[in-house]
Amino acid sequence: MIQKEHNLTDWVNTYTAELFKWALYKVTNEELAKDLVQDTFVAATEKVKDFKGDSSPKTWLFSILNHKIIDVYRKNAKKPIAVEPKTFSDFFDENGDWFVNKRPQSWDDSDGHLLNDAEFNAVLKACLETLPEKWKTCIKFKYYFNKNTDEICQEMEITPTNLWQIMHRAKLNLRDCIDTNWFQN
Repeated sequence: MIQKEHNLTDWVNTYTAELFKWALYKVTNEELAKDLVQDTFVAATEKVKDFKGDSSPKTWLFSILNHKIIDVYRKNAKKPIAVEPKTFSDFFDENGDWFVNKRPQSWDDSDGHLLNDAEFNAVLKACLETLPEKWKTCIKFKYYFNKNTDEICQEMEITPTNLWQIMHRAKLNLRDCIDTNWFQN
């Protein structure tokens, strides 16, 4: 037992910075990221006797952290929506045609790879934060955690049709926000 306690101390010293960096990337809130890392080590302390060494300590700790992050998203997604989201009528007229000022901007080659642009990523992150919590969680599960439809539906306790609707509306809102805050600046 003494050896396991010593290993846990080594793990804290060795992996805290990497765990924090990952948590901050996933939740974009420094205090929450710190709390998640702390919760990860608390859980690891409680479960260290069950750690069989089938994976590396780093892999085991990251697995615990990822579950903690998912729990945060799941908890936040169950909160009521407090904003009025965009709907189809905000983008399309009664004939289903795009409103002129809401058409997608053309992304020509001069834009390069926008996801490699720090300023664009800041705008994208800010736009993502404007989404209702449930929508943001679905987007993050899909694109940050690479979860498939079945996994997202199970985590969020929604149907595939509801997920499709959430994703579609979230993408419309993100596109509108990015158009406004990136392309028209």
